[in-house]
Amino acid sequence: MDEQRYGEWIAVRRHGHVAELVLDRPKAMNAISAEMARRIAEATDALAADQGVRAVVVTSTHERAFCVGADLKERNTLTDAELGRQRPVSRAAYTPMPTVAAVRGFALGGGFELALSCDVIVADASAVVGLPEVSVGVIPGGGGTQLLPRRVG
Repeated sequence: MDEQRYGEWIAVRRHGHVAELVLDRPKAMNAISAEMARRIAEATDALAADQGVRAVVVTSTHERAFCVGADLKERNTLTDAELGRQRPVSRAAYTPMPTVAAVRGFALGGGFELALSCDVIVADASAVVGLPEVSVGVIPGGGGTQLLPRRVG
């Protein structure tokens, strides 16, 4: 198995023609910081350009969470202008491509949006999904309000 790191928190493991994009920020339950979003976008760009990859599976190293969404600790320190500059970076991380999300545990906010941007979601019995942004005063910024109705009607 070949592994390539994209920064500290993203790994891509190759299993023949299948690539595994691994969310690996366990101390924060894979909360997506600006840096992590840049690295996810970098990894997905590289995978999309790789002719040898036929399928991508998005997974997590955390045993209780796929991804809990935006890093709210970081977000609370940003100005409105900084948040505006971060929006294109975050959207690039959710570029749809042929993928499967393997969801175990929490997939909330941006984490659920990341799963929704995949072609297929496989969730185990521990999966808890949702878009709780409204409870913290923000809107689903990764397209959750459009992706969810497209998936479930």
